[in-house]
Amino acid sequence: MPDDTRELPAANEGLYRFLGGSPLTVAFRLVLLSILVGVVLAAIGFDPWNILSSIRLLFQRIWDLGFDAINGLWRYFLLGAVIVIPLWLLSRLFSAPRGR
Repeated sequence: MPDDTRELPAANEGLYRFLGGSPLTVAFRLVLLSILVGVVLAAIGFDPWNILSSIRLLFQRIWDLGFDAINGLWRYFLLGAVIVIPLWLLSRLFSAPRGR
């Protein structure tokens, strides 16, 4: 069975070990990963030219969204409680055990 692995010179072996593979393969992976991460960051509103402002704006939006979610939950709670609490109270009153 022929051995397809080649012996690399010591300088190239160190470079391959440092990069985690051949330089061309590592560069290709880094380009693809950078594009993927860039798409995700653009989707959540990051701007590469003003990254600090984008991070601050992201945290502000998350903060606002959190309190909007609490406000929405509170409204749903009140809407449901208008029906659930009286029905629960009536069921407790009518199913109360009779005195002995």
